[in-house]
Amino acid sequence: MAFSERKMPGICSVFLLVVLFAHSCHGFYLPGSYMHTYSTSDTIVAKVNSLTSIETELPFSYYSLPYCEPLGGIKKSAENLGELLMGDQIDNSPYQFKMNVNESLYVCTTSPLNEHEVKLLKQRTRDLYQVNMILDNLPVMRIAKQNGVSIQWTGFPVGFTPPNSNDDYIINHLKFKVLVHEYEGSGVQIIGTGEEGMGVISEADKKKASGYEIVGFEVTPCSVKYDPEVMTKLHMYDSISPVNCPLELDKSQIIRERERISFTYEVEFVKSDIRWPSRWDAYLKMEGARVHWFSILNSLMVITFLAGIVFVIFLRTVRRDLTRYEELDKEAQAQMNEELSGWKLVVGDVFREPDCAKLLCVMIGDGVQITGMAAVTIVFAAFGFMSPASRGMLLTGMIILYLFLGIAAGYAAVRLWRTLKGTSEGWRSISWSVACFFPGIVFVILTVLNFILWGSKSTGAIPISLYFVLLSLWFCISVPLTLVGGFLGTRAEAIQYPVRTNQIPREIPARKYPSWLLVLGAGTLPFGTLFIELFFILSSIWLGRFYYVFGFLLIVLLLLIIVCAEVSVVLTYMHLCVEDWRWWWKAFFASGSVALYVFLYSINYLVFDLQSLSGPVSAILYLGYSMIMAIAIMLSTGTIGFITSFYFVHYLFSSVKID
Repeated sequence: MAFSERKMPGICSVFLLVVLFAHSCHGFYLPGSYMHTYSTSDTIVAKVNSLTSIETELPFSYYSLPYCEPLGGIKKSAENLGELLMGDQIDNSPYQFKMNVNESLYVCTTSPLNEHEVKLLKQRTRDLYQVNMILDNLPVMRIAKQNGVSIQWTGFPVGFTPPNSNDDYIINHLKFKVLVHEYEGSGVQIIGTGEEGMGVISEADKKKASGYEIVGFEVTPCSVKYDPEVMTKLHMYDSISPVNCPLELDKSQIIRERERISFTYEVEFVKSDIRWPSRWDAYLKMEGARVHWFSILNSLMVITFLAGIVFVIFLRTVRRDLTRYEELDKEAQAQMNEELSGWKLVVGDVFREPDCAKLLCVMIGDGVQITGMAAVTIVFAAFGFMSPASRGMLLTGMIILYLFLGIAAGYAAVRLWRTLKGTSEGWRSISWSVACFFPGIVFVILTVLNFILWGSKSTGAIPISLYFVLLSLWFCISVPLTLVGGFLGTRAEAIQYPVRTNQIPREIPARKYPSWLLVLGAGTLPFGTLFIELFFILSSIWLGRFYYVFGFLLIVLLLLIIVCAEVSVVLTYMHLCVEDWRWWWKAFFASGSVALYVFLYSINYLVFDLQSLSGPVSAILYLGYSMIMAIAIMLSTGTIGFITSFYFVHYLFSSVKID
C-alpha cells in the first residue's frame, strides 16, 4: 500500500500535464510531415529520388544519367532504414524556386554525349524510367490525358520514343506549377511526424508561421532543342524566355552522340484553396471503393457459411454426443466405449506428439511474431500514424515491431515445446531456432537478390554497411529478446492434456483419397477473403501506386483471421471423425495453404498484369520478393489455424470421461 501511495503523486502529475496540454490545444493533426511556411522570395530547393521503372523494377541513382549537378555538389538526404531497403536515394538538385516568383531559368549544358551516355539514356528511355522529384516532401505529379480522361502520375519520364521511330528524345525542359495556400497562423496547433522530425506550431509561433504553404507540385515535361552555342554563354539560373512545348519532332532534343543537351525550367506559383492537411488527397484518391466493399461482403458470406458449419459441429454433434454420454450410468458407459465411433475413438492418441515437433514449435513461434507485427502495423496505419509523406516509415516500423515481438515468439514456441515434451529441456535450442528460422530464409533470399542488384548497379542493392546494421539488429536485439521470451515460456504453466495418451499408437483406417488433398483445398477459402486486397497491394508495390486504404486492409485482416480459424477447426474435426489423430500439421496447413494460392496468384499477376516487366533479372526479383511474402503468410495463417484447432481439440476432449 505504501508503494501505491508513493506512486500516486507521480501518476497525478502526469495526468495533470496531459489535461493542461489538452486544454491548451485548439486542435491537432498528424499528417506525416512538419508544416513549412515560406515568405515571398524564400528559396525552396527540389530534391530528386531514384529513377524507377515499372518495366524493370530496378531503381537507379538520378545522377547515373548526365543530368546537371547543383552548384555546391551532390548532397544526400538522411534516410531511414525503410527508405534504404526500398532503394530510395534522395539527393539535392539544381532545381530551386523563389516563393511566389514566376520565372524561366537556365540550368546547364552538358558536354558532348559519348557512346556510353547515349546508350544509357536510350536504355533508360525505352525502359520507361521516371524521374521522381520532391518539393516540401510532396512528390511531383504529372497529369496526362488519354482518350479524353485525365490520368495522374507521380514523376515524369526520362525521355520518349515516338511511334514507328528508332530515335529517342530526352526531356530537358520542365514547366513546374507549385500550388500554394496562404496561412495566417489561425492558432491551430500542428504536430508533425515526418522526415523533418517532430515539431509543433503553437500560439507563440503565429507570426512566424504566417506565410505560404506548398499544397501541390505539378510538372509538364518537354523536349526542346536549343542552340548549344547560345546556351553555353549563359550561367546557371540566368533568365531565359518562356518556352512553349514543341509538338514537332525536329524541334525536340534528340539523343545521339556528340549532342550537347541544355536543361531549363519554368516555375509558376498558383494560389489554391487546398489546405495543408488535405494536400495528400490528390495522391491518395481511393479508386475502386466498391471493389473493396464487394471483397468484404464476399468474405462475410464465406465466414457466415463456415460459422454455420462450426455451429452445427458444436451444438448438434459434439454437444449431443457429450450430453448423451454423460447421462449414462457406468455400466452403460463401459458398454458404449466398446461401440464408440468417430472422434471419440482417438481419445488415447489425439495428443500424441506429432512428427517434427521441434519444427512445428519453431514455425508457430515465428507465426506469432509475424502475425503480431502485421496486426499492430495495420492498426497503426489504419488510424493514420503511417503517412505516405513519411517515406519508409511503414517498413521501418514493421522491422522494429518484428524485432521486439521476438519475446512473444520465444514464449509461444517454448511453451508449446513444454506442452508436447512435458519438460523444458532443449528450450535454448528452440529459442535460437525461432530467432533464426524465418529471418534466415529472408536473409538468404535477399542476399541472392542483392548480388543480382549489385551486378546491375542498382540503388535497390542493400549496401554492405546496411547489411551489418541488419545483422546487428538481428543478433543484438531479436535473438536476445527471443531467448528472454523462451525463458519466460519455461516459467509459464504448461498446458495439461485432458486425457492420457496410449503407449501404442492406434492404426489409422485407410482412406479413398489423400487427406492432404482436402488440406490444400481448404486454403482456397482464406484466399477468397484476401485476393482482391492482394491485387491492390501488388499494384502499389510493383506499379508505383500509393496504397493507403489501410481501413479496408484492417477489416480484411480481421475477416482473414476468422476464416483461417474456422477452416482449421472444421478440417481438424473432419479428420478426427475418420479416426485420423495426426491433426497437428494438418491444422497448421489447412489455413497455411493459403500461401500456395497467394504465390500462384503472384505468378498470375506477373504474367497477366505486369506484362511490361522485362528481362529475367526483373522476373527473378519479383519472384524472390513474392516468395518471402508467401512464406510469411504461411507462417502467420498457419499459426492462427493451429492455435484455434489446439484449443478446440483441448475443449472437445476435456469433456470426455473415457479412461
